[in-house]
Amino acid sequence: MTDWTPEIVDDRLCEAASVLRRLPSIRMQGYFSTWPRMAVEFSDLVGQAPEPMRRPPPSAAAITRMEAALPWLQWLERDDAKLVWMRAERAPWKAVCWRLGLARSTAHRRWEYALSVIAWRLQLQRPPSLRMGRDQLVARVRLFGVERDRLADHRRQGPPGAQRPGETPAVRAPAITGSRNALISDTT
Repeated sequence: MTDWTPEIVDDRLCEAASVLRRLPSIRMQGYFSTWPRMAVEFSDLVGQAPEPMRRPPPSAAAITRMEAALPWLQWLERDDAKLVWMRAERAPWKAVCWRLGLARSTAHRRWEYALSVIAWRLQLQRPPSLRMGRDQLVARVRLFGVERDRLADHRRQGPPGAQRPGETPAVRAPAITGSRNALISDTT
């Protein structure tokens, strides 16, 4: 896949965080009981809170995508990687800003930059140079996404004036040229 955008990178990292939450916890071998489980009657369950529902364990494909996405964070600076991972875990911006000691707008700019760096590297581009500012990289990656979308729309629609199969040709009115005053004087 060569069409990486910051939105796709963000979705993949959010999926990785979700998969990590759904993996079964690590259990150490230890003591166990040989007693049989106690038979519970309905009257015993009446006053108890129900057990929380858990999502099913992730599929093998989701685990593979998670394993592919986690090394992406190594391409970032330590603070940017923390920021991206906290947002992937759906932490609110207020908690992210408080933990990293950043203003909301600064945190958002850094988050966009980090996602753009990952998208840039996934498109097999050279790592961005130090001369390229953060805003320039974000703008370039966004522009790449816009160009890709425009190209896809053009491929779907075909060249201008082309007729799609099964479509009747459109009848166009002749173009009117000249000024409004010239049209009025011709009709009188």
